[in-house]
Amino acid sequence: MTRIRHLPLAAAFVAAIAASPQARADIFSFTDERGVVHFTNIPGLDRRYKLIRREAGSAVPRSGQAWMPSEADIRRFSSIIDVAARSHGVEAALVQAVITAESGFNPNAISRAGASGLMQLMPDTARRYGVRNIFDPVENIHGGVRYLRDLLAMFKGDMRLALAGYNAGENAVIRAGNNIPPYAETQNYVPKVIQYYHRFRAKPG
Repeated sequence: MTRIRHLPLAAAFVAAIAASPQARADIFSFTDERGVVHFTNIPGLDRRYKLIRREAGSAVPRSGQAWMPSEADIRRFSSIIDVAARSHGVEAALVQAVITAESGFNPNAISRAGASGLMQLMPDTARRYGVRNIFDPVENIHGGVRYLRDLLAMFKGDMRLALAGYNAGENAVIRAGNNIPPYAETQNYVPKVIQYYHRFRAKPG
């Protein structure tokens, strides 16, 4: 995520993002209470973000319908996801759902909190699971899926709590009495990922 204070520079920044071969062309923005302009190329990161530039040919979601990545993006990483899911005993649909919510299938995504890559691993989590190159799709996905597996085991298969732990950290879930922590981001994140999960499970093939 990038913050820009001066709107003329912001316009130039938008053009630079759109021209970058590594960035998604859909660009979202909002201006905070201090007048700082925030940009991201990750859909669904924060409710305040509004779409300001759409990739040519990309579909506009229907009202109330969650954004979904393109089939090309899904296919690009499907074999890695399938291998990681089978290796670590996690449903591929759940992995796809987490990636959709975390990075929108952008392997170069970086969050304002410092999480990186497809599954938005924090540096400490990446080190815990032996991820050396956090932007490498294979390493990032395997590290993220192993973390998700451990969270599911920790919370006895409760997907809601595992997802809350993935978003806010397992200790936050424990401090909340093994409930979803009372953070707006986490309260929004869990049902959003579950919605994506059901949509991926319903996809043919």
